[in-house]
Formats: sequence, C-alpha cells, structure tokens
Amino acid sequence: MAQTFTAQMSVFKGQWRLYVVLLNTTEAWPEFGFDRALPVPTFTERTDALSVLGFEPVPGAEWRWTEDSDDPGNPASPVVLIAATQVRSGTGAIA
Repeated sequence: MAQTFTAQMSVFKGQWRLYVVLLNTTEAWPEFGFDRALPVPTFTERTDALSVLGFEPVPGAEWRWTEDSDDPGNPASPVVLIAATQVRSGTGAIA
C-alpha cells in the first residue's frame, strides 16, 4: 500500500501554490506554482499538478478548505484560504 501524505494549496506572494507535506524528513517539499491568484485552480488543474509532482489523490479524498489569517490578533486582517487533501505516491514517484 502506498504511503499517504497531505497536499495543501494556498496563495503565496500573490499566486496559488500546491505543495506536498513531507514530515520527518529533511527533503524539500514538492511544490507546484500556478502563476496566478485568480481564478482558483480547478480540481482538474490540481490533479494535474499533483501528477507532475509524482502524486495522486487518495480515492475518495476531498479537498477541504479552511480560513487562516496573517494576523490572528486582528479580526479585520485579510483571510487566507488553505485547501488540503490526502494524496499518495503515484507511479514512479520518488517520495
């Protein structure tokens, strides 16, 4: 059975980026940039990006969206959206 990981997506420096969290390792986390802030990358674009990184969604996994803040002490600060889903190593993946 393939090992599972968490893939997350958020806006960084004005562009959506998708990365796979590799805990307990010194390896760099695989990352894919979408080169835009809007529109939000579609499900198909996210799946394609995961494939480029050597991963695939775990069957039945859903993207879950949460809100965060750059300044948690300031309720008027802009909201930061973070999406996450479970993924596994795809065919030929290094991780």
